[in-house]
Amino acid sequence: MKRKIITTADGSKTIHIIDWNEQYHSKHGAIQEANHVFIKNGLHHFYSEQSICHSELVSESQQNISILEIGFGTGLNAFITCLEAEKLNLNINYVGVEAYPISTKEIAALNYAELISEKNSGVFKKLHQTPWEVPNQITSNFTLTKRKQFFEDINETNQYHLIYFDAFGARVQPELWTESIFKTMYSELKPNGVLVTYSAKGSVRRAVQSVGFTVERLEGPPGKREMLRALKNLV
Repeated sequence: MKRKIITTADGSKTIHIIDWNEQYHSKHGAIQEANHVFIKNGLHHFYSEQSICHSELVSESQQNISILEIGFGTGLNAFITCLEAEKLNLNINYVGVEAYPISTKEIAALNYAELISEKNSGVFKKLHQTPWEVPNQITSNFTLTKRKQFFEDINETNQYHLIYFDAFGARVQPELWTESIFKTMYSELKPNGVLVTYSAKGSVRRAVQSVGFTVERLEGPPGKREMLRALKNLV
C-alpha cells in the first residue's frame, strides 16, 4: 500500500496510508495523542494508582513494569515511555509487536526526537536499529523486545502490567478490535493490569467489556471526544 509522511497539527510527523486514508497517529497531533492516551492515562495512571496493588513491582527502590504495545509502528510510544522510565525511576520491560515494520527511510523522516528531546535522538535511533525477537537494553531503565508478529498470534498469560492497544482503527481493520482479540489481551495482563486505547467506538467498548474488563470512558486527546481505559480485575 502507498504511504507518505505527513505533518500533524502539533508539528510532529506520522505515516499516512493512502489506500486506507488512515494514519499511524492522530492527524490532530501525533505526540499529543501518545502523551494523552498512553502516557498520561496509561503509564502515569498505573504508576500512581495501581502500583501499590502489585508488591512484585518494587525491587531495590525501583518499580518494575512490563508493557505490551500492540502496534510498535513508528516507535513513538516506546520512545516517550523510555524517557519517562528515567524520569520516574522505573525499570520497564517493553514488548512491541508489529507485523509490518516501517522502513529506514520512514524512520529517518520522523521528527520525534527533535520535538521531544533532541539530546536523546540516539535513543530513538537505537529503538529502531536494535535486532528483532531478542531483548535489547536501550537504557539502564528500559529493555525493548520487538516482535514481528500478527496480533492474533500472541499467546501468553499474566505477563504484563500494562497494554498500549494502538492498532489501526476499526474502520480499516475491524478484525483487530473483536471480542477474540480482547480476550487474548485480558489473558496477557496480570491481575489489576490496565489496557488503554485511543478508540471509544461503541462496538469496541462492548467487545472489551464482554471479556471481563471494567471499562472507563475518558476524555480523548485533541480532536477526539473520548478514549477507553480497561482494568483486569483482581482475581
